[in-house]
Amino acid sequence: MLIETETTPNPATLKFLPGQAVMTAGTRDFADADEAAASPLASALFSLGDVTGVFFGRDFVSVTAAPGVDWRDLKPQVLSVLLDHFSSGSPLFAPGSAAEILVPADESFAENPEDADIVAQIKDLIDTRVRPAVARDGGDIAYRGFDRGVVYLAMHGACSGCPSSTATLKQGIETLLKHYVPEVTEVRAA
Repeated sequence: MLIETETTPNPATLKFLPGQAVMTAGTRDFADADEAAASPLASALFSLGDVTGVFFGRDFVSVTAAPGVDWRDLKPQVLSVLLDHFSSGSPLFAPGSAAEILVPADESFAENPEDADIVAQIKDLIDTRVRPAVARDGGDIAYRGFDRGVVYLAMHGACSGCPSSTATLKQGIETLLKHYVPEVTEVRAA
């Protein structure tokens, strides 16, 4: 089995492509070892000690290294864990974990029912134009709300904490949404 690796815009994160599906639907982000308990693979990656984030996409795993960690040392260890996992056919999630539960979006942004058409346009653009591009960089983006012209989005995986994530939000996503949805005046991280 060959696992390819790709760099991401976030120098602390590498994207690993096992050549097979990782998640059949959705994505999953693990910010620490406690969250990773739901997945034997995520737990094994965190047990390496120098891992601070694991993200599962459709066909990739993004791994974030702790500050100061050299990928030349960590990469072979991550590859070994991934090879063991995927070649053994082990389950991605522990039985009885909450792996298949969809966590609803942050409800802190009460949306006006009159904005339903605008919100639908925003979500469609995010799903068809933004998320595929962000996934190529080893991450994901989630819609969190729309309030008085402001779109709130959350970055996950390689995009979370990436030095260029603010530029991605402001120059890329905000420009796209403003162009297609004139009611959008700003995009903010949630």
